Amino acid sequence: MTNTADMNSYEALYARMQAIVGRLEAGELPLEEALALYEEGVTVAAACQRLLDAAELRIQELNVGPGARPNLWED
Repeated sequence: MTNTADMNSYEALYARMQAIVGRLEAGELPLEEALALYEEGVTVAAACQRLLDAAELRIQELNVGPGARPNLWED
């Protein structure tokens, strides 16, 4: 299992998620190993989401600065 604390970039986390999905989709893992990988995948997905949320917040903050244009991404 990879320590997700060592992966602080979205790209590294995404690459790890792809590796996890590939191994799970192969379907050749013992149940316990598949469960451990699934659990790691949930953790990695949450870390990716936190990074994406932080990036979105930074973009929103930049859009409300002086002379900023309205946020075109709002629903």
